[in-house]
Amino acid sequence: MTNPVDTVAAVVAEADAPTFEARKVSSGYSWPECPRWHDGAFWFSDMYTGTLKVLDDDGNASVVIDATGRAADTDVPIVLGGFGWLPDGRLIVVSMHEKLVLVHDGTAPDALSVYADISEFTVAAANDMVVDADGRAYITQLGFDIFKGDAPVASPLIVVDPDGAVSTPDEVGPLMCANGITISSDGARVYTAEVMASKITVIDRAADGTLSNPRDFAVCPFMPDGIGLDKDGGVWAAMPGGGYVARFTEDGLTDAIPMPLENGIASACMLGGPGRSTLYMTVGFEVFDFEKSAREALGGIWVAEVKNRGGDTRP
Repeated sequence: MTNPVDTVAAVVAEADAPTFEARKVSSGYSWPECPRWHDGAFWFSDMYTGTLKVLDDDGNASVVIDATGRAADTDVPIVLGGFGWLPDGRLIVVSMHEKLVLVHDGTAPDALSVYADISEFTVAAANDMVVDADGRAYITQLGFDIFKGDAPVASPLIVVDPDGAVSTPDEVGPLMCANGITISSDGARVYTAEVMASKITVIDRAADGTLSNPRDFAVCPFMPDGIGLDKDGGVWAAMPGGGYVARFTEDGLTDAIPMPLENGIASACMLGGPGRSTLYMTVGFEVFDFEKSAREALGGIWVAEVKNRGGDTRP
C-alpha cells in the first residue's frame, strides 16, 4: 500500500512548492479542531473535553465554553465542532452528536441553550460550520458513522437561516463527507473539503445566502479535513495522515508545510495573528478513542509564517 506521506511529498516536490517551517506554541489538548481567529485571539474546540478554548499571547488556554454538563441529559458524547459569531456578538457552536446548534449567552462557560435543532437533516454526526455576515450558518456533516467504520455515504450541507429556519440547499446536492467550510472575502463563494472524495469543492453564494453550482476547485493528493481560505483565493488544507498542510488553487498545490506524523496529525488550519499571516494548525494524536484522547492530552497548536493573508475571509 502506498504511504500517503510519500504520495503528498511527491506532489509537493513535483509542484516545486515552497515549504514553511512549523513550530508548536501550545499543547495539552485532546483532539483540537475548528480553529478560529476572533477579537485578536486564537480559539479552538478541544473536542473530547467538550470545551471551546482561547489562547493568550503566551500560549496558555482558558475555557470559554464548557458543555460537559449536557452529558447528564443525553446518551451521546458531548463533542463541540464548528463555531462562529452572530451579528449581535453571540457565539453559536455545533454539538456534533446531539445534532444541535447551541448558543452561548456570554455569562458562565456552561450557559448554553439550543439555537437550532438540525437532527432532521443530520445523518450521523454534524461537523464544522461557518457563519456569514448576516448570521446564516452553513454546517457540514459526516454523513456516516466514521467512528464505527461504516461505509461512506454522501449527505447534504445544512443551512440555519438568521430566523432559525433549518434546510438543505437543493442546488448543491449531497457531498462526500464535507468537513472544513469557508466563505470568501466578498461572500460570493463557499468552499468545503470533501474528505472521502479527496477534493475541495467551491459553491457559488448569492447575496441572499442561496448556494448553487457546486464544482471541483482542487483535487488533493490525500484526504483533506479542516480548511482555511486566504484573500488571494487559495485554500489551505490539513490532510490528516498525509504529513503536510498545503495550499491549493485551481492550478494545483502551491505551498506546503511539513507536519511529520511523529509530531501529530494535522486536522485543521486557518490564518490568524496580526495581519492574519500566521497559519494556525490544530494537531492531535488520537481521533477515534475519545477517552484516551482526552486522558493523554497530547494534542497541540502549531503555527507557521506564510506569505498569504486571511483578509476578511470566514471563519
